[in-house]
Order: sequence, then structure tokens, then C-alpha cells
Amino acid sequence: MTELSASHDDPFAPRRAALAVLDDRGAVVGWNRRAEELLGHPGADVIGRPAIEVLVDQRDLPAVREGAASCRRDGGWFGVLKVRHRDGRFVEMGLRAQTFSRDDRGREWLVAGALAADVLDWQRDRAILDGLYRQCPIGLVVHGPDLRVLRVNRAVERFTGVPAADFRGLPTGYMLLPDDARRAADRVRQVLETGRALIYSEQFARLEADPARERVALVSAFRMEDPSGRVLGVAEMVEDITGRHRAQRRLALLDQAGSRIGTTLDVAETARELAEVMVPQLADHASVDLLQPVIRGEEPARALAGPVVRVGVCGVGAQQPGPPHPQGAPVEFAPDTPQARCLTEGRPVLEPVLPSDSFSAEGRLGAHAPDLGAHSLIVVPLAARGLVLGVLTLWRSRRPDAFEADDLTLAQELGSRAALAIDNARRFTQQQQAAFTLQSSLLPRAVPDQSAVEVALRYLPASAAPGLGGDWFDVIPLSGARVALVVGDVVGRGIHAAATMGRLRTAVHTLASLDLEPDEVLSRLDDLVTLLAAEQEAFGEQPVGEQVVGATCLYAVYDPVSRRCSVARAGHPPPVVTAPDGQVALLDLPAGPPLGLGGLPFEAREIDLAEGSLLCLYTNGIIGERHIDADVGLSKLCAALTRPADELEQTCQAVVDSLVPARPSDDIALLIARTRMLPPEDVASWQLPLEPAIAARARALTSAKLAEWRLEHLAFSTELIASELATNAYRYATGPATLRLIRERFLVCEVSDTSHTAPHLRRARTTDEGGRGLFLVAQMAERWGTRYTREGKTVWTEQSLADTLT
Repeated sequence: MTELSASHDDPFAPRRAALAVLDDRGAVVGWNRRAEELLGHPGADVIGRPAIEVLVDQRDLPAVREGAASCRRDGGWFGVLKVRHRDGRFVEMGLRAQTFSRDDRGREWLVAGALAADVLDWQRDRAILDGLYRQCPIGLVVHGPDLRVLRVNRAVERFTGVPAADFRGLPTGYMLLPDDARRAADRVRQVLETGRALIYSEQFARLEADPARERVALVSAFRMEDPSGRVLGVAEMVEDITGRHRAQRRLALLDQAGSRIGTTLDVAETARELAEVMVPQLADHASVDLLQPVIRGEEPARALAGPVVRVGVCGVGAQQPGPPHPQGAPVEFAPDTPQARCLTEGRPVLEPVLPSDSFSAEGRLGAHAPDLGAHSLIVVPLAARGLVLGVLTLWRSRRPDAFEADDLTLAQELGSRAALAIDNARRFTQQQQAAFTLQSSLLPRAVPDQSAVEVALRYLPASAAPGLGGDWFDVIPLSGARVALVVGDVVGRGIHAAATMGRLRTAVHTLASLDLEPDEVLSRLDDLVTLLAAEQEAFGEQPVGEQVVGATCLYAVYDPVSRRCSVARAGHPPPVVTAPDGQVALLDLPAGPPLGLGGLPFEAREIDLAEGSLLCLYTNGIIGERHIDADVGLSKLCAALTRPADELEQTCQAVVDSLVPARPSDDIALLIARTRMLPPEDVASWQLPLEPAIAARARALTSAKLAEWRLEHLAFSTELIASELATNAYRYATGPATLRLIRERFLVCEVSDTSHTAPHLRRARTTDEGGRGLFLVAQMAERWGTRYTREGKTVWTEQSLADTLT
């Protein structure tokens, strides 16, 4: 009787089983109520009768005899037989028999029976329970109400490497690291106290016996109670998901890297993003070292081992030292270091365990290791399009587990993605440098010598927008001591915009040499832009939905003799004028259409500028920043120009400081000019009537004035020039002519008349009596030319005064 289960669910339990006692002859001597319920035989009908006669089918006698023999031999028997019901049918029952002896009655048989279906269900439940402890791949831990382990299955044994029997009686979490053990005990206690089941909770389960190995378990738990509601403990199902957890973490890191690496087209910024992504998800310290040509935007040579520049550094913890070389510092790798091998061979290096001598001054890593706590290393080449651009180095020091092959695979994938972004940034840098070189070559490198204005210039390229703008400025000396001031802005960005700007600037120089009026210059430029647009359309270069070529321009001509300034603009912001007394105003000037619209007129306006006035020309980048309203920008610009007497460079810098952010989003061109006036004593002008003596009169006036200016050494050449120009006016013009001499950097001789007939330089034949006048003028002067006005034309010459001034 002692071996019979007392389980509530056991069909052979005394309260649930049909029990019969047989004597040694097989007669029934005992019969319980459950037997009567299942088989219908009252006790009085079966007691004293042979069981074979009452209960057994004759066809089952061989099985009964075999079972009886087995029971005598082994002390017990179990099997399934059909037992006769009182109504004649047979009931399939599971039977368990065993013998026992009593002194007064000899040997007797105890037979316990239950419906075969109940027995099979119970056996299945027992098999499942046994499988949970012996064969189930998911760990099972049973905790008592006192938070001590009652039993674990073999899966927990495999998970921990500790025999299952050793767990019995241990406190919950005893074999885990303190932090993990505390969380494990809190988890079981919460389920025990609240009765709420815990489902699929991820928990760290690092063992004290193997702290370097990171383990993650998926835990579900429920409270156990008996039928009366008494709490028996907590059962936990523990599944080792370390591999799955690491795979999910790697996938998350890949996803994060996709959104964080390569957000800009900046080589150094991309390298820093790569280092920051690696820490702390994969490594405790990370550094990114790029070959120096890559930093400059150049293509590195193959198998180049250095020198490199450390452009990305990141480490965990404020107190944790990172790699010793600071960001931006040059690094030289010894030939036997992993980094040098990685650079030259283009292959990754995994060193799960670093030897202790790696950190000595003579070791393989030397000063390149982050600190003495580093114990594991990965070096990955940053390669793109067949070129090694640099290396990514990862260390582990705080995290106890070493790098493994999966970590190397992840680092390679991240390194490949980052290398492509770095190479794109390198190529962009190369293109930017080429564009900047082109643009720098197209912009004026120095302000040309001239006497009309003092000039301060600023050109600030955009740092936030891709590509270059087409902003430009120019200071162009003109005849008669005048000067042209130009500011323009080409629509678009990049090399195309810079090249277009260069073509327009060249055209402006050419048109300025013709001494055209500002509105006429803009009209000619408008024709040129229209022609450029037609060329691009013909070759299919027009970007979809964009204007082919467009530009704005402002052209001003200042005369230091008359103090008059003629200005015209083509869709460009108006200039700011500051009077000598500090009064600032925008010049009221017709806007004019932008260049390239074609066929629309431009209008110039003339104003008088007192000596010492400021004329500020600029592109819209200085007032059109996204965070500044244009009116606010103009107000700030005017406020910065209220002190005309200050140093011009100081005023120019004040404008920049007031309006230009640290990273401007558009190119900015700024030109500030302070007007000068030629002294009256350096200018002489005479009206000459058109009469035969005009040449003699011109020579006499010229000779007298040069003597007054102490320029007698130029008297012969200047008298010849004046007489020849006056003679041409007499021959081909009508109305009076004007002779003017100007003494500044050059000695300027001008003759103006009311004719628009252009003089031509030609080579006279030996038999010709005339036609040599302009040829002689060209030989005597350094430069000569003709400019046209609405009233006529002016022929001018320039002779150098350098020898005189020295």
C-alpha cells in the first residue's frame, strides 16, 4: 500500500480507484464502493466468489495467468484488461496488482483498477511532467515559498553547467552575479506575493562562475497552489536566448547605423558618427583613423600604411580614458601592429584575448591601446570601391566578454557602410576643392590700383549648402580716372554656377573696356545670359524644372572728377549709400529684371557722392539668411554702415559680424567703397573752337600746364598727342571740342567732341600724306581708347607717371 500514489489526480489513489482483495485461491475477499460504482456488482454478490468466474472474460484467461505469474515473481503487475460489468458488458480498465502477506491469512492480492481512459490520461500527464524535468529544452526552476530552489530540470543544468541536485535548497539567484541575482529574487517574490504571472520577460543571467560570458534568458513564471489555495511556491520557465538577443542587438545596431552614419558630406563628421555608433553597443572604445590623402579629398594609393589622422574617437564613461591620440592628431602605426597589417593587407583582425605585453611601450599595440584594461581587439579596414581609406579599431575593457566572430562580422558590415559614406564625402570634398579652386581663380585676387575709391572686400562661401554659389565682385579701372564697381550672383550652385560666373565676369571686363554706360553693360550681359541658356538647352543640360541660366548684377561707375556715380541693376539688391555725416539710405534705383529674361530695358541713375561717402554693394546672401527677415537684414546692414570715417576694413568686418552667421547657408559677396575726389589742381579743361589753329592752341595749353605740374619731360609726347586728337576733332566733328588733362597715377589726355564717328588706327602707305596721327598717338601712350556718351565721344590716352613719382 505504501507505493500507491496519493496524488489527487492519480486514478489509482485509494479514494479514486476500484479496489478488490483476493485470497491466495483467487476468491474475492474485499470490494470497495468505487468498484461497485464502476462495475455494478454489489459487494455481497462478489465476495467469496472466484474473480475469474465473476469478472474475467474466458478469452483473457491466458493474460490473467501470465499477470499472476509476473506478480508472484516481481511482487507486482500492471496491465489493461476487459472486466465484466454486472449487466454483461465489458469495461476496459487499467489494473495494478501486487501481493502482500498477513500472518493470519497468508498471501493475498490487492488489485486496484480505474477506467483505461483515465489511466492513459494520467500516464500521459506523468510522461509530460517527467519530460519537463528530463528532456525539455526550456529550463524549469521550482522555488519554495521561502525563495529557495526546490528542483530544477536538466535544461537548467546544461544552461549553468551545475548539476541539478546542487540547486536544491539554494537561495533564488544564488549562482548569478549580485545585480542579476537581486533582480531574479525580486521577480520571483513579486509573482509569489501578487499571484500575477510573468510572461516572456528578458533577464540577464550572468553566472558568478563565468562572469565574462553574457547570458540573456527569457523568463515566464507562475504561482503554484494546491486545491485548497495554499501557496506552494513559484515555477519559472527559463529559455536561453543569448544568441537571439545578440542577433537582435546587432540588427538594431545596423538599423541605427543606417540613420546615423553619413548624415553629412563631411569626411571627419562621418568618421565621428561611426565611432559614436560603435560605443557602447559593440565596444567600450572606438577610434577611426583615415589616411591623410582621404582627409584632403584625394584618392589614396593602394596598400598605403600611413600616415593616418585620427578623426573619430569615442569611449564609455567619463572616467574611462579613450585612445591616447586625440581627435585630429596624426598617428604612425608600427609595421607589426594590427592596424598597419589591416591597412596594407585590407583584411580585418580579431584578437579575442590580448596578451599582457600588448600595452607596454615595446608591445605590438604600444601607445595605441586605450588603457591597461583593454582585453579584446577588432581592427576593420574601411574599404570602398577597392581602396582602403583607413581603419576602424574597437577595444573592450569594461565589458568582460571578448569579441567573437559574429562581432567581427558586424563590425565589417558597419565599416563597409561607413567607408562608402566616407568615400562619397571624400569625392564631394574633392569636387568642392576643385570648384573652390576654379572660383578662386575667377575672382579678383587683389584690388587694382586706382585713385577713385578706397575698397574693402569680403567673399564668404556657404558652409551649409552643397556646392558653390556664383557670387562675384569686381573693381575695374576705367578711362578718365573713373572706376567700375560690380557685384553679381549666378542662380544655382556648383561648378556650373562658378563657370558661368567666370564667363559673366570676363564679359563685364570686356564691356567695361568699351566704356559703355551701366544700363548698356547690363543689356549686353542680358544678351549673353540668353545665349548661354540657348546653348545649354541645345545640348540638353537643363535641369528638370529649373531655370537654365539666370543671374543678377549691379554695375556702378564713379567719376572722382565730377563726383558723379551712375548705377544700374538687374534684379539685384540696391546699394546702400552712407553720406560723410553718417546718414545711411538705400539708393532709390529701378530694379530692372534679372539677367536672362531678355528684351526688357534697364535704367541707370546718376547721383552725386560727396568725398568720403560709402557705397556698399552686396549679394542677397548677407540679408537673405533663412533665420533673418530681409527687412531686418537691411536694417542691420544700414546700422553697421553709420560710421563712414572708421577704417574701411573695420567697417567691412563689422558688417560681417553683424549679419553673417558662423555657417552661412548662401555665398556672400560684399564690396564697400569710400569715394575720393581728385584735387582741382590735378585737373585742367579747356574748350577749343573748331578752327585751323586748334592744334597749335592744344599744344600751347598742354605745354603750359605740364610746366606748371613740373612734367616737362612729357611735354613733347603729350603735345603731339593733344595736337593729333584736336586735329581729328577739327576734321570729323562739329561744334566745339574739349581738351582735358588729368594728373593722377597716369597723365590722362582727353579730347571730346559731339561726333559719334569712331577713330580707327591704320597703317599709312609711304606715299600717303596723312593717316599717321593715331599711329603716333598709340606709340606715345601706354593705353588709348574711345568712350561714347549721349553727347558724343571722348578719345583718351594714358601715359605713366611712375618715373616722375619715384
